[in-house]
Amino acid sequence: MNPTTTIVLATHNQGKVREFTELLRPFGLEVLSMDAFPHVPEVDETGITFEENALLKATEVSRATGLVALADDSGLEVDYLNNEPGVYSARYSATPEHKATDAGNVQLVLQKLAGVPAEKRGGRFQCCMAAATPQGATMVARGTWAGRLGEAPVGENGFGYDPIFIIDLESGKTAAELSREAKNAISHRARAVHNLLELWPGFWQAWLAGKR
Repeated sequence: MNPTTTIVLATHNQGKVREFTELLRPFGLEVLSMDAFPHVPEVDETGITFEENALLKATEVSRATGLVALADDSGLEVDYLNNEPGVYSARYSATPEHKATDAGNVQLVLQKLAGVPAEKRGGRFQCCMAAATPQGATMVARGTWAGRLGEAPVGENGFGYDPIFIIDLESGKTAAELSREAKNAISHRARAVHNLLELWPGFWQAWLAGKR
C-alpha cells in the first residue's frame, strides 16, 4: 500500500466503512478499514467527549499503521435523556453479561422515552471526525444532524439508531428509510466530512511535504 494515496479508517464497522468510502471517493484515495490490520489492537475509547475519542483513535491507529488515519466518534443525543446516550451510544445497552447490539440500544432508548410526547423527543446525531499523521499532526471537524425520536423502529436501511431517528416533521421519515445516497448527502457524518475536507488540502499537502 502506498502511504501517499492510502488512508486508514479507524473502525471495523462496515456501515461506516461504506459511508466514508463513498464520501471520500472524489479525492482518489484508497480507504482501508481496520480489517486490513489485524495486528493492531482495538483502541479504548476513554474520552468523555466525541472529540477526545476521535483524536485518540486517529492518533493511535496512524502511529500503528504508518498511514494517515481518519477516525470518527459519533452518537445520538436525546434532549429528554440529558443528551444520553452520547459517547456511550454504541455500547448503551451493554451489561456485564451481554455486549450491546443495535437492536438492544434502540430498545433501551425507546423504553426510556416511553410515554414522552413528541414535542419532548428532540435529539440529534453528532459526529466528530479527526485525522492524524504518524508524526502526530491532527485536525478535527464536526457535524450535527437534528431530528426527533420516534416511538418504534421504521425502515430497513442504515444502522444503529437510524430506525428511530425521524429526520424532519414534514416527511416523517426515519434515517433508515433513506437510500444510502440520500443519507450521505445530509447526515451528521456527511457534514463532518464536508467540514473536514475543506481543511484537507492543506493537511494532506503538509503530510506529503514531510515525506519528501
